[in-house]
Amino acid sequence: MEHSHFDEKAQAAMRILFENFWILRSKQPEAYQLIREREKVIKRYVMDKFGFDLIVHQHFIKMEKIPVQTKSWMGIQAFQEPRDYAVFCSALAFTESRTVDEQFLLTEICEEIKDLYPGDLPLDWTNYHHRKSLVRVIKQLEKLSILSVVEGEVEHFALNEEHEVLYEVTIYARYFMRSYPKDISEYNSKEEILQGEWSRHETVDGRRKRVYRKLLLSPAVQRESENDPDFAYIRNYRNRLRDDLEEHTLFRFEIFKNAALLVADEKKQELTLFPDQKAIIDIALHFAMYIRQHQEKFSPDAFGNIRVSAVAFEQILTDLHEFYGKGWSKQYRDGSLKQTQKELTETLKSWEMLEQDHFTKDYIIRPLLGRVAGQYPKSYMEEELAYHEKK
Repeated sequence: MEHSHFDEKAQAAMRILFENFWILRSKQPEAYQLIREREKVIKRYVMDKFGFDLIVHQHFIKMEKIPVQTKSWMGIQAFQEPRDYAVFCSALAFTESRTVDEQFLLTEICEEIKDLYPGDLPLDWTNYHHRKSLVRVIKQLEKLSILSVVEGEVEHFALNEEHEVLYEVTIYARYFMRSYPKDISEYNSKEEILQGEWSRHETVDGRRKRVYRKLLLSPAVQRESENDPDFAYIRNYRNRLRDDLEEHTLFRFEIFKNAALLVADEKKQELTLFPDQKAIIDIALHFAMYIRQHQEKFSPDAFGNIRVSAVAFEQILTDLHEFYGKGWSKQYRDGSLKQTQKELTETLKSWEMLEQDHFTKDYIIRPLLGRVAGQYPKSYMEEELAYHEKK
């Protein structure tokens, strides 16, 4: 029976597609089946609103999610430096040259990666840091099911470059890379690749597709300039956007002067939400509350951005530690403020609530931070205040 309307099952299937790189039939049979049942209605919707291709294969399903702009949080979180990505691409080239189910040893892929590696300085597997890069890459290939382990454990390679592991290439190795409008070697930058993406969408609905991609793939769409065309579109079509998104997703659409975002009123396991359970999020919410409570010190510009010097930022954290610190997890209660600041800024940057000026090193608090805040219950706060007054 063909479902022509977008029901709850279609919503759930679309959430799975947005939150996963791909859905492998062998690993997630129920999710695979759910998407197959709602394939036509989802395919039509994601192509019309996002310009995304839905690839349905007998072994997997994948929605090609291409952002409007690349952001650091979109990278592979386990990777720590550019070298990891270069090793990863070299490893992909190796897997593409092998037949499905062909077995090979870790030393073989090591040798081939060394030959394919494009860096100015060659890879050296006697170097611990280079080996750690390879371990991160192989673990990622395992996680993506591009490689499967027949025997052994790659972790041991970090300690000993002689260590062997036996792998085989899976059917999915053929499909990891998406197809491009022209040969990938003809592109000179990631900007050119993204530009090539827009050239295939007709100008009539290109703006709509940009806006939908921004809303669904980013924490928020924030107004960047006086005549920001994407934000103007959101403002002009806000009622239509609200109706459509609230019908097809479980998100609620919100728009403010300088930010538009989608909010989840119920927690779903497959979603990545703010706030989550990580201890650093408590500090992020306290930081947001501090800015809100001291508005007289922080004046936003026309786009809702607040500039804070590195020194002032450190002082805020010192004040927060003194006032809320007793309730923080042990790591942040007793740890160095420098480390806490590093983790807090990384967290806020990944949620697009903070940026840093490369030249002045000032922090720029983005409008999205104004949407959240947190503090401890009143009874706890009264005890803390009484304690501080005694001091």
